[in-house]
Amino acid sequence: MVEAIESFLFDTVGRELCVFICSMIPIIELRGAIPLGAGLGMGLFETYFLSVIGNLIPVPFILLLIRAVLDFMKKIKCLRKIALWVEAKAEKHKGKIEKYAYVGLFLFVAIPIPGTGAWTGSLIAALMKMKFWKSFLWVALGVLTAGVIMSVISFGVVGAIGFFG
Repeated sequence: MVEAIESFLFDTVGRELCVFICSMIPIIELRGAIPLGAGLGMGLFETYFLSVIGNLIPVPFILLLIRAVLDFMKKIKCLRKIALWVEAKAEKHKGKIEKYAYVGLFLFVAIPIPGTGAWTGSLIAALMKMKFWKSFLWVALGVLTAGVIMSVISFGVVGAIGFFG
């Protein structure tokens, strides 16, 4: 089963689209897409570019629409718990951004550890009612920085394995 899915994704969809789509998925984002590209033998710059662009595509939608989406979800019984969970997740990390405002937003997105990234950073910025363009700029700078960090780690590991293997 796993082999069939893998075959479909890589043979039918292609490595590039897999990396691009992976970078748009919450939680995984470019922190998973860049190691995927490195592991698939893609080039550093191609992987970086596809991952950054893919990771940035959801950001304006999150910044502009997430409050309305969460308010709507809270009105539907089966979606209310999810909306409250998303808000609680944002609230948990809010202090990290609140203290340093936009620089805090940048650092939150730029440091590639679990629970951080463009999705959560954008969610927090939207719920804190931070200005759209400033938030987008600082999230984008964070994504670019996280991409560099993940590229150095991912392609360094792949290079080291190739050197010793």
